[in-house]
Amino acid sequence: MNGKFINLRRIALAGIILVLVGQACTFSLLGNPFGTNPTEPPPSGAVPSSTPYPVAQTTFVVTLPEPLQANESLAVAVMDEVTGLSISAVQYPMSPRDSLTYTATLPLPFQSVVKYRYIRRAGSQVINEDSVFGETIRYRLHYVAGPAEVQDILADWSDKTYTRPTGTILGQVFNMDTGSPLPNILVTAGGMHFFTDSMGRFELTGLPVGTQQVVAYSLDGMYQPFQQGAIVGDGSATIVDLRVKPSRLVNVTFNVTIPQDTVPGVPVRIAGNILQLGNTFADLLGGVNTVADRMPVMSLQEGGQYSITLGLPVGTHIQYKYTLGDGFWNAEHKANGEWVLRDFIVPEQDVVLQDTVATWVVNRESAPILFETTIPSVTPPGDIIYIQFNAINWMEPIPMWPLGNNRWIYKLYGPLNFLGSFSYRYCRNAQCGSADDNQTAGVSSTGRQAATSLLGQDIQDIIGSWKWFENPEPVTLVGANIPPRTAGFVAGIEYQSTYRPNFSYFAPQTFANTRALGSNLAVLTPSWTYTSSSPLRFATVSGQDPLWIDSAIMVSQARALGLNVAIFPTPHFPASTDPTKTPADSFWLGAPRDAQWWQTWFTRYRAFAVNYADLANQSGANILILGGDWAAPALPGGTLSDGTPSNVPADAEAQWRAIVQDVRSRFKGQVFWAMPYTKSNLETPVNFLLDMDGIYLLWSIPLSTSQTATKMDYANEAGRLLDNEVAPLASLLGKPVILAVSYPSAAGAASGCVPNGAGGCLDFAQLSRPNTDYPSVSLSLQTQADIYEAMLTAVNARSWVSGFVSRGYFMPVALQDKSTSIHSKPAADILWYWYPRLLGTVQ
Repeated sequence: MNGKFINLRRIALAGIILVLVGQACTFSLLGNPFGTNPTEPPPSGAVPSSTPYPVAQTTFVVTLPEPLQANESLAVAVMDEVTGLSISAVQYPMSPRDSLTYTATLPLPFQSVVKYRYIRRAGSQVINEDSVFGETIRYRLHYVAGPAEVQDILADWSDKTYTRPTGTILGQVFNMDTGSPLPNILVTAGGMHFFTDSMGRFELTGLPVGTQQVVAYSLDGMYQPFQQGAIVGDGSATIVDLRVKPSRLVNVTFNVTIPQDTVPGVPVRIAGNILQLGNTFADLLGGVNTVADRMPVMSLQEGGQYSITLGLPVGTHIQYKYTLGDGFWNAEHKANGEWVLRDFIVPEQDVVLQDTVATWVVNRESAPILFETTIPSVTPPGDIIYIQFNAINWMEPIPMWPLGNNRWIYKLYGPLNFLGSFSYRYCRNAQCGSADDNQTAGVSSTGRQAATSLLGQDIQDIIGSWKWFENPEPVTLVGANIPPRTAGFVAGIEYQSTYRPNFSYFAPQTFANTRALGSNLAVLTPSWTYTSSSPLRFATVSGQDPLWIDSAIMVSQARALGLNVAIFPTPHFPASTDPTKTPADSFWLGAPRDAQWWQTWFTRYRAFAVNYADLANQSGANILILGGDWAAPALPGGTLSDGTPSNVPADAEAQWRAIVQDVRSRFKGQVFWAMPYTKSNLETPVNFLLDMDGIYLLWSIPLSTSQTATKMDYANEAGRLLDNEVAPLASLLGKPVILAVSYPSAAGAASGCVPNGAGGCLDFAQLSRPNTDYPSVSLSLQTQADIYEAMLTAVNARSWVSGFVSRGYFMPVALQDKSTSIHSKPAADILWYWYPRLLGTVQ
């Protein structure tokens, strides 16, 4: 790093980012893919966003599990999800009614939705409330419909655990006007959260006995908030059906004047509390909740103002701020340095808001810092360079501003009042920890060092090379006689199931890359997460699983590029504490697996399958793929990874057939079953495969144990296995078979065993990003390319094989790493040659 003090009025900055600003959208980045925004022009009149709103006196009353100690106090904290839940909150002291009951009365804006939780103070220590499952309460919700008393029951503290009776609230959320069930609605009670599925279903477990306030909240404001009380009984389930009223859209125009010392032409974003304004409703790196890439970018006007018009739902409580970064970095502040969080309720008619940013700087004791970097010439031309800061922990990366000629800059205005010395690093496409500058690579990197100063700084860096993209390897393509297949042949790409909210931003480029390979099928792998096996909890976890709207948008984007789409729902499992077992294996081994548990499991999986059948139907997907390599214990006669019986019930066959029948009643496309290639699967297939339209065969089996094996050896072995073991199954079932191939670019991949350095073999998924690297594993891009060419050679000689899919494609960024992803690896060049010829689009 070369740091020097300079006057920051650099001529070179005058015209930066005009390309970015010129591409700024005038609509929500997360608009409904099946609807449209209003197009009427905004009104000529304008109102300032600081117009005060009427308030309602709201009394919060909370019952504690035990009295406070003499040195302790209680507060209700009103949370700020725009800046960051763990960063910004306003605490209001509470007063005792008795030893277990405390109250506080707050004036809250009418029609606002307040996010809050209770905290206990013991001297300087702050203790958050917990759920009975030991999870920190993100927040409770209250809709301010008028003066009210809010009754809450606190379950646990993060430093204490109580044994108390609990119950469950479950039900559905419906559109009040049409009666249709609604997905993607956040339902809360007692601080527990649940995102509704396609049937509008929710289930809130572990709630203390007593009256709980149930709130239904639309993440995008398209439905008005609804709340009601529900009585929770000990060990029982209270059924509550909620009906929410849809809201219509009006045009809201945001006009903002920014400080004159702002770098000219930089992109200005709006960070806010709803999906359209970048809120992910997830806990992200460093305690933030918004992502810059999901925020709308404003357009620079001739007079120097910035402006954007968004379609927003009437009656929605909007909290927002202007930013040159995200809700934390480079966000606006008041002149005295305090955080800015603007509020307004979307009115019944179109409106123009006139705002002024007082400053980006928290105080004048720490001057802004300009970061400049020159990147390697081999950087893919579509990549965006990000900068990531570490104040206490690494936070969400921020997109830098391009200067051209491989140069990028970012000017950090604030908050710099608390940093002193801090760390930073660069990465590609927001994938810090995976696509890093080689000097600061890895999740645990300490980064480059910087420090705040009274004088402005210009820190100039040169990135010598990127981790996993140091010197991209070309591949030598060998011509082959490839007869085109008949109509219906599948040449596909399956994307890695790991998900982070910033992946969505890079999805359009991923689908364009998929199309450029000659593929005709995009296989999406949306997920739910098992957060507990006992009690069984299986649902969408924001930040780890895509929300319904995220998946719907990706289907729409892929179809717009002419791709067919398959949806392959994939469960996520808790991390395994045993390095010799996969997360799925550990989950099954640790589950109770008694009769009642299995009944609950089948009920949950049916909801999972139906949810994605509905998504496939509503979004226009062509194929739904059920099952997976994790499902063996739940199949008839199921066994665990250690070979012992799973105790799956005797009616498992009937349970699966009922699930398939339910799916088919909701989705008219093709339904495939994903099963791993094992000898037992092929020799004794389960009967319900007859109910499927085809087999999606998960193929990552050994092709040779010899260190000197050639591509032809691989092809011969693949052909032998296809002829002797797969072809009889295809003939028996009379179903098409698609080979879904997964091999890492690592030494040992062809043998089926990549050494883990401890005498065992790695699960191939452990080599995927953003997992940490295994230094003991040797990178071998050529091995992966050779396997792909061999497999396609074997498929080419067998016309009965109905398709070929490459699994594990890493969506957000090109990495020539050890994973199964072929993104910008030599194996991708192999597909680029073969796919168009197999499909007959190239002779």
